[in-house]
Amino acid sequence: MDLKEKQTASGSSPVFVHNPHLDSLKDDILYHFSLGTGTHNLPAMFGDVKFVCVGGSPWRMKSFIEYIAAELCMEDPKSEYPNICAGTDRYAMYKIGPILSISHGMGIPSIAIMLHELIKLLHHAHCTDVTIIRIGTSGGIGLEPGTVVVTKKSVDATFLPKFEQVVLGKTVVRNTDLDESLAQELLQCSKELNQFETVMGNTMCTLDFYEGQGRLDGAFCSYTEKDKQEYLIKAREAEVCNIEMESSVFAAMCKLSGLREH
Repeated sequence: MDLKEKQTASGSSPVFVHNPHLDSLKDDILYHFSLGTGTHNLPAMFGDVKFVCVGGSPWRMKSFIEYIAAELCMEDPKSEYPNICAGTDRYAMYKIGPILSISHGMGIPSIAIMLHELIKLLHHAHCTDVTIIRIGTSGGIGLEPGTVVVTKKSVDATFLPKFEQVVLGKTVVRNTDLDESLAQELLQCSKELNQFETVMGNTMCTLDFYEGQGRLDGAFCSYTEKDKQEYLIKAREAEVCNIEMESSVFAAMCKLSGLREH
């Protein structure tokens, strides 16, 4: 019985990879993390991880780990937290106890690269029962500034819950459903804290910050203010509450790997 079977039999949820070619690698190098199975003891470094929080900015993710350390009284909040990915300037990674905080940059391509290597890292470290949450800024539709949106579904720019990627010239479509029970837990936590307005709704993931989100101040714009407003009305009718550029691939990849995601 291999490790995956043992973990499943014991009732825990492993992190899956779906790539038979990895078995033939002597060393699996996680290039953009500056980590690898041949150079680092990943189970010792990351085997206790249960929660992963990801966001765009390296600075924000360091601030997040400092905040969590103080909130949970896990370490001296004034101490320095080293960047585990200091050997590269692509991403930043911080850890305290079972919590991992990682930056992913902007847009689908950047977060997808990070997720490939994160999923492999968690797999090689034999992590189980991992919950992953993406936190970040977004553009709200019909909401007061500062409102927190808990995503029900990630939809594309045509309001469909799917992520499309071209692989070897063929379009692959993947589901973008998120963990519904986790969404309800997050919403309940917000109600108990009662510190800020929180809503649940769909999040639209676009390929661009300017034209893709209907902005009028980019270098190019082929539509009118009226066109923009009509599109945003359709988005609201599709229960879209906010717009960003990472949620679709995040939902699709985490679902494939068995991570409990939001």
